[in-house]
Amino acid sequence: MEWVDNAIVLGARPFGEGKLVAEVFSREHGRFGGVVHAGRKSQPILQSGNVVHAGWKARLSEQLGFFSPLEMLEPHATRLLDDAAALAGLSSAVSLVRGATAERQAYPQLYDALIVLIEAMPEHEIWPAIYARFELGLLSALGYGLDLTRCAVTGETENLAWISPRTGRAATYEAGAPHKDVLFRLPPFLVNSEAELESGDVADAFAIAGYFIERRLFDQKGEGLPEARRRLIERLGFAGRL
Repeated sequence: MEWVDNAIVLGARPFGEGKLVAEVFSREHGRFGGVVHAGRKSQPILQSGNVVHAGWKARLSEQLGFFSPLEMLEPHATRLLDDAAALAGLSSAVSLVRGATAERQAYPQLYDALIVLIEAMPEHEIWPAIYARFELGLLSALGYGLDLTRCAVTGETENLAWISPRTGRAATYEAGAPHKDVLFRLPPFLVNSEAELESGDVADAFAIAGYFIERRLFDQKGEGLPEARRRLIERLGFAGRL
């Protein structure tokens, strides 16, 4: 069995003497691991977030297999070395993909969303909001998307202001106001990409996405959210970017 595709590096770990097991996420083949030789040339390539041209081969499909070729296309991780917050965002996004997706299953929409996020990270002011939308995209790609298109009570599509933690469905300001103490505030930019960001919008979006990702994806596996995500929120909070 073999395939060739462009892929996002998710990480690597030691594997015996002089070898590593690299993990990548490709658009057409999903999350795959494979053996590579550990050397000076491979280490810079295998930084999380880099985009590579990868070929995976194995005699049998159930085997670990190996990568050949594994060539750098876009050194995204290197471009973010001077931005600790962006590196934290990249680490968090990669951790979520590694922890939530099934191995060897394609998620083309999620791959595209991760590429958009990674390419936006040099844009200091905008990527946290894009990151929040990425997390909602992760839920959707795995079959747990939230319904932010219309009010669950009235069916209206305008003036959506709340989201239910029980159902993941939106409500208008008027319909949800009597129950606002138990609802999430829905930031306008999550339903309208042209809406201007207000103070607290990104924090509210992180709260919504984190709540549903933890309960719908990680609790089922007996795990909590990745530590990398907590570090990201902490870093953005200290920087006043939530």
